[in-house]
Parts: sequence; structure tokens; C-alpha cells
Amino acid sequence: MEEQLKIIAERIKGLRDIYGKSQQQMAEELGIPLEKYERYESGAEDIPVGVLYQIAHKFNLELSALLIGEEPRLHTYSLTRKDRGISVERRKDYKYQNLAYNFIHKKAEPFLVTVEPDIDGNNSEPNFNSHPGQEFDYVLEGTLQITLGNHEIILNEGDSLFYDSSVPHRMKALNNKAAKFLAIIL
Repeated sequence: MEEQLKIIAERIKGLRDIYGKSQQQMAEELGIPLEKYERYESGAEDIPVGVLYQIAHKFNLELSALLIGEEPRLHTYSLTRKDRGISVERRKDYKYQNLAYNFIHKKAEPFLVTVEPDIDGNNSEPNFNSHPGQEFDYVLEGTLQITLGNHEIILNEGDSLFYDSSVPHRMKALNNKAAKFLAIIL
């Protein structure tokens, strides 16, 4: 996971250099403190998917190009077989699998997300995430607690939630069981 983080951080640094932007400019455009941006770009801190999405959009790239270093090429359809999506190990508590990584000019980013339970018992709360647009989450397995701003919402298998993804949000698996959900970012 650390190696992938470093590779993505290098891609971001390279893009920033190509576009002639300073780290300060990037931090301001992303609405984050300079120190946090510097940690992201050095690979010292995990970069939330929302921030990656903003960076990709800023450089007119598909998110998958930033994540895997290759531009999507498919125009008509993109077939992803079970467990064959591009795995995006972004943070230890979430596992993302991009389900349409090779389709060009997508109007949405579909992910299969697995949130592991807090089996260590340290009750650490996941970090909040936010990104432009909207998000649709549909729970496939388990029970998921979504904190959306000041609201805590419990979703069970078959439940869904559609929301403004610029509102800070985080997910937590409940009942000591992983929660798996389909997340579509628009």
C-alpha cells in the first residue's frame, strides 16, 4: 500500500510540475493546508479519494489515470468481472475497487468499497472525506454507519443513500463484520 501511495504521489508531483503550479497554489485550489498537501505529495500521508478526484479533475484526467498511470481507452462498454476491478488500496480501513477504470469520459466513478470492522477494539474513527459532486451508496453486505456532516445514518443490506459529497462524510462497519457497498461518485 505504501509503494502505491508513493507512486501516486509522484504522478501528482509530476503533473503539478508540468502545469507550472506551486505546492501552495495546489493546496489553495484544493482548499487544504499547505502542510497537508506537502505530506500528500511526498507520499507521507494517505490521500483521500475525494482529493484524488479533485486533482484528476483539475488536470483534466480520468481518476483511473491518476491511480494506475494509464488513460482509459474503452468507448462503448467496460466489462468488469467479479473481483477483477482495479484495486485501489487507499487506506487500511477502506478497500476500493474501481469497476469502470478503463472506460473513457465517464460521467460517474463506480467503486465496490469494503469497510473492515474495528477488530482491534481501538475504536478509532475513520477520517472524514469530501469531494465535489454527489455520491450514491448501496449496501450489498453487512451494516454500515455513515456519518454525513452531523447526521449518523445506519444502512443495512439493500439500503441506499444519495447525498451531496461535498458534505464531510465517513463510513464505519458495524457488528464486527465487514460492510461492502457500491459507491457511485457523480
